[in-house]
Formats: sequence, C-alpha cells, structure tokens
Amino acid sequence: MFPNEPTHVTQLILPLEVRSASGRDDFIVAPGNSSAVAFIDSWPAWPAPAAALYGPSASGKSHLAAVWAEKAGAQTIAAAALLENVPDGALVVEDARPGLAEASLFALLERGAPLLITSQTAPAEWQVSLPDLVSRVRALLSFPLWAPDDALLMGLAVKLFADRQLQVPENVVLHMVRSLERSPAAVHDFVARADAAALAQQRPINLSLIKDLLAGPKLSGLL
Repeated sequence: MFPNEPTHVTQLILPLEVRSASGRDDFIVAPGNSSAVAFIDSWPAWPAPAAALYGPSASGKSHLAAVWAEKAGAQTIAAAALLENVPDGALVVEDARPGLAEASLFALLERGAPLLITSQTAPAEWQVSLPDLVSRVRALLSFPLWAPDDALLMGLAVKLFADRQLQVPENVVLHMVRSLERSPAAVHDFVARADAAALAQQRPINLSLIKDLLAGPKLSGLL
C-alpha cells in the first residue's frame, strides 16, 4: 500500500462479455471481434473447412486461434515454416503475409482438412501470384478482430492491468486509452510502461503517473 493514497479503488464496469478460453486467459468479446468469436464457437458446424482471422498485432488472433486449436485438436505452425513442414490433420497457420509458401498453402486448402489462418490483413488483400490460389484466397471465409472503440480499448487495458494484479481507477484508464494511439499494441506497450514506472518510482498507477508518462519520453531500461 502506498502512503497517503486512498484505499478505495473504483472498479471498472464495462458492457463487455468476458469468456473463459478453455483454461487460458479470458478473451474480451466486443463488437469489433464478435463475428470471429461466434464463428470459432460454432465449431464443428463450420460452413467450410477453412477460414482466416485478421487484424493488427495484439488484437487477439493467436489467442482465439489457440482456443479453436484446443477445440479441434489442431496443431499450430508458423506460415514461414510451411515449406519445411506441413503436419497432417487440423491445422492453425499463424501470421500469413507476403512471401508465404503459396504452393503449400494451396495444397492445404485443397486437401479439405480443418484449417484456420491468421494474418494482419484480410485474405482479399493478400498479394499472391499462383493463379489457382487467387480464387481460393478470395473465397476464403474471413473475420476481423478489431474495431478501435473505447469499450474494447478499456476492456483490454483493464485485463492487462489485472494480469499484473493491478486495479486502476476507471477515470485513469479512460484518460489513458483516449490519449494513446488507438491500437491494441499501443495499449499493451503503455500498460507495461506504467507498471514499470510505478515499480521503479514507488508510485501508484494514478492519473498523475499516467499524465507524466504521456507527457514525457519512454522510460528506458524499465521493460
């Protein structure tokens, strides 16, 4: 407990569902990812054997893919490793991007086994040159995981603070998320910085600390 600080902390209440991810950390469900979550929840009643989840870094693609992998008994492989090894059966292919092994991806789509691909961009935007793969990619079911609204940003911030066993007042979280770049990665980075600064300076995470961090340069050597 910090001296001269109020002992009461306002608990943040948000209109968000928090679901257990099969023993993993809770996954925050909000309008920007609800269609992806609903699709994963519908397994095994998928209308097609393959699909993609896309969104920026730290938006929850890998987390949700891991939830499906556990449900489907799927293995996970990085897209960059497709040339070296393509496991049999249900599969998660992580981080598809330009330069992916097109022949291997086409073979995976053709074999019809359950397949979930994650990427930072929508499949329709992938730059592929293999003619047969172009049509398959454009027809791939795809679901976004991100809409930069205050509710999801705040829910993410609260979860990240809770992961560090920290409770932060609602007004502090709101000021933080409204002052940051509207991306999950920015929230992840700033929560880590705030925690490091609070420990280093023996201060609570309050509005004063958040404003100091927002106004000053990044703290070096604390992360």
